[in-house]
Amino acid sequence: MISFGTDGWRGVIADDFTIQNVRLVTQAVCDHMLTAKRQPLLVIGYDTRFMSDRFAREAAGVAAGNGINVMLTDGCAPTPAVSYAVVDYAADGGIMFTASHNPYRYNGLKFKESYGGSAGTATTAAIERHLKKRLGGKPPAYLDYAEAVRRGTVVPFDAKSPYLARLSEIVDRKLICRSGRGVVVDPMYGAGQGYLSHFLLSAGCDVAEIRCHRDPYFGGANPEPLGQHLAELKASVSDARPLGIALDGDADRIGAVDADGAFISSHKIFSLLLRYLVQERGMTGDVVKTVSTTGMVDQLAAAYGLVVHETPIGFKYICEHMVGGDILIGGEESGGIGIKGHLPERDGMLMGALLAEMVNYYDKTLGALWNELQAAHGTFCYDRVDEEMPVSDRSLVVDFLGKHRPEEIGGVAVLKTDTRDGFKYTLADGSWLMVRPSGTEGVVRVYAEAGTPERVVILLKRGRSLIRAARSR
Repeated sequence: MISFGTDGWRGVIADDFTIQNVRLVTQAVCDHMLTAKRQPLLVIGYDTRFMSDRFAREAAGVAAGNGINVMLTDGCAPTPAVSYAVVDYAADGGIMFTASHNPYRYNGLKFKESYGGSAGTATTAAIERHLKKRLGGKPPAYLDYAEAVRRGTVVPFDAKSPYLARLSEIVDRKLICRSGRGVVVDPMYGAGQGYLSHFLLSAGCDVAEIRCHRDPYFGGANPEPLGQHLAELKASVSDARPLGIALDGDADRIGAVDADGAFISSHKIFSLLLRYLVQERGMTGDVVKTVSTTGMVDQLAAAYGLVVHETPIGFKYICEHMVGGDILIGGEESGGIGIKGHLPERDGMLMGALLAEMVNYYDKTLGALWNELQAAHGTFCYDRVDEEMPVSDRSLVVDFLGKHRPEEIGGVAVLKTDTRDGFKYTLADGSWLMVRPSGTEGVVRVYAEAGTPERVVILLKRGRSLIRAARSR
């Protein structure tokens, strides 16, 4: 069964993510685009994963076979650069081949709307309807890639230069190196290599880039910017380069490391950037966060008089608010953050550049800035654990939690249970626990936030016990 999840269609390479299925899904995308326009323009890009370049050429051949003009990146490119190209070329849509932060055995296809953001649920539902019509029926149209390039139907293009020029319009290049605080960039072997580092270097910043060659195995770890995956970055920061910036496999998510090697989570990054944009840049607008994102964002928004919108997990829901409203910043627990004045899209490289601007503006480390926030607005401690399991067991967990609502967790009463996306239990002391099956891989995630690390450990333990109880039935 091919379907679009939290962010596009993902599958295991050579299992369900095959050339044949890529052609089928691309044909469904083409069918959708051709319902609105006779000869649309499609941008296609790809990351550093195994076979991504081949999948991109196959998709370009299908689009060309349908009479659709294609702009294809001339090499591996990050998702934000491909998304920007959709807008820059006034294209009607974009396809990005990436499985983002998933394990190396996965690949995926993201579809971007003409505004450069994630496809909405109505669009993905329409593509799935076209796909069902194609299954077992007429095969996808196809034009040989080399012939399509010869005819000019497929045109390779440079995604890097226009994107970096766009960053220069948003980020204050003079501030990036004002206090001399250097940066270590870790693209985690992904598509962000050579992008953010080049931008920072061109602005005069002292930069080192690590894990910056193509490795489809991502060094044996998931290309997800979490603390447990960033040992090399933690060892690379120094007094001269006290800011470490990590990007996921397609560079649309961010994590960071402080001068002492401490991991700076996406929750802290979201909160710090919110304060910086409001207090120092004088920006205004509403705030959007997913249901698994820190309560510090709510505290800050209340202090600044900003409205907060809470959504299910998935940047496509944040994107819907950014397209239709005045949104200052939107973000999610997994490291995806977008801001006003750019695209309705998460962009790890832009956020990394803004972090470099911010630490040089204040001439303070991220840790020191976070401590200032907590002193003013309270202590927020967070962690997450992932439980791998087959799909059948994931459904058992959902059924069990739907029928058994805990009245207390760790001795504290449950005030509210939110079931919009998984099960989030808000407790009387302001802490919360959330259990949710992933929308992109075979895991159930357990999230928790509380006033102390010890309390977070207790909550996570209870969450895992709920999962075990469900699987034992």
